[in-house]
Amino acid sequence: MPWTLPSRPSRRSLLAGAADAAGAALLTGCSDGGGPSGTDAGVSLERRMRETAVRDSERLLERYDATAAAHPALAARLAPLRSAVAAHAGALASADAPADRTASSAPPSPSTSSAAAGAPVAGAEPVPPKPEEALTALADAERSLAEARTVTLAGAPGELARLLASVAACGAVHAYLLTSPQGDKP
Repeated sequence: MPWTLPSRPSRRSLLAGAADAAGAALLTGCSDGGGPSGTDAGVSLERRMRETAVRDSERLLERYDATAAAHPALAARLAPLRSAVAAHAGALASADAPADRTASSAPPSPSTSSAAAGAPVAGAEPVPPKPEEALTALADAERSLAEARTVTLAGAPGELARLLASVAACGAVHAYLLTSPQGDKP
């Protein structure tokens, strides 16, 4: 019997691929050899990287909120993934960041959100009008951020690099779950 490729990658192969990419990024870290740029010389590299990562997570939370508001039927499916992204924002926040900067783990109710199907969120892409397309767009955002974090971790200090690798792997799993037929089952 001839061997055929599976139609979808397994969760284990996704995590292994993310780990391989993270390892490759660590081994091939590139630098121009120069020191830190003149911007915010008093602010540590780790703090700047953490602040950027938190902002990225907050933008992703806005996308989750806009998608849930535009497609209320998806809210329950998105809630655990959104909660994980909020936890990532909290974990990435530096110890000296103000407490109100980190995102809440509770999603806003669709009735209080101003987003509607196809309406843009401030500074974000519009939510597609069809639920399947909205899930694909959210998966693309998760995948893109996971890839960016995988690249970024090469220049991150040790503990932050490990955290970014974990969060990137989780983002890759979120992207899979958002587009997987098994992801829509409770």
